[in-house]
Amino acid sequence: MPDPFGIPASRASLARLSMRFDQFAGRMENRLIRAVPRATMEVPTQEPIVSFTFDDVPDSALDVGAAILEANGTRGTFYISGGLEGQVEPGRTLIDRAGCRELAARGHEIGCHSFGHHDIRQVDGPALAEDLARNAAYLDAIDPRPAPRNFAYPYNSGSFGKRGLLARAFRSCRAGGEGINRGPTDPTFLRAVEIRQPQQHVLGLVRWIDALVTDPGWLIFFTHDVSPRPTPHGCTAPSFHLLVGYAVARGCRILTVDAALDHMGLRRTGPGQTNPGEQRR
Repeated sequence: MPDPFGIPASRASLARLSMRFDQFAGRMENRLIRAVPRATMEVPTQEPIVSFTFDDVPDSALDVGAAILEANGTRGTFYISGGLEGQVEPGRTLIDRAGCRELAARGHEIGCHSFGHHDIRQVDGPALAEDLARNAAYLDAIDPRPAPRNFAYPYNSGSFGKRGLLARAFRSCRAGGEGINRGPTDPTFLRAVEIRQPQQHVLGLVRWIDALVTDPGWLIFFTHDVSPRPTPHGCTAPSFHLLVGYAVARGCRILTVDAALDHMGLRRTGPGQTNPGEQRR
């Protein structure tokens, strides 16, 4: 029976309002990070560079997405959250340690997506540092690596106050932002374009590749699952194959995030060290 005073409805309305306010605050913080970069590196504009990346990494990203990249002679970057290992969700199952090892053995890059996959704005500094250390231990047990990894923000949500922590821990940090990285670029908040549903959106993404060829820079794509019935944040195999093949056909250099940074001269051998080509502000 409906509450005569409408209290449940009021609580629901407050919850929706709170969620919308938080989303708005997140967008504003992302804009602030873009407007006031912590540091910049110079992304060359002489050739078109493309990176294909996956977040969370459902099993279809391993079974289908990685195979499509390999068939085109390329490799991708897969951002792993150790706390999501083997998790079964509606429409997808996330890979386990064996899947991560297989990706690394096949030449793909393993990146960090935090351990708990929380919006980092909602986690205090010490808790975030502990979470990142936990994921580093998880990933190092699978794919040992002395140099810093690359990171992708859960939910593409940045934190102005935690940029220093992330810059010390990672070589780069990828967000969203729907754009191409060109010229002076903040490596702690790289732009990326999402490959997601609906299908018409996916098919229209070739325009980003055309724009990259016309005005070179570094275009990073990201997605999640690659399946016949993708989640809202995934795509079908033919669609992904189309994008990868189109980038190859247009003469783009396709590299993992780590290889792209190497190619652009952004190198770091240990946490906290300065990168050639990076300028602090």
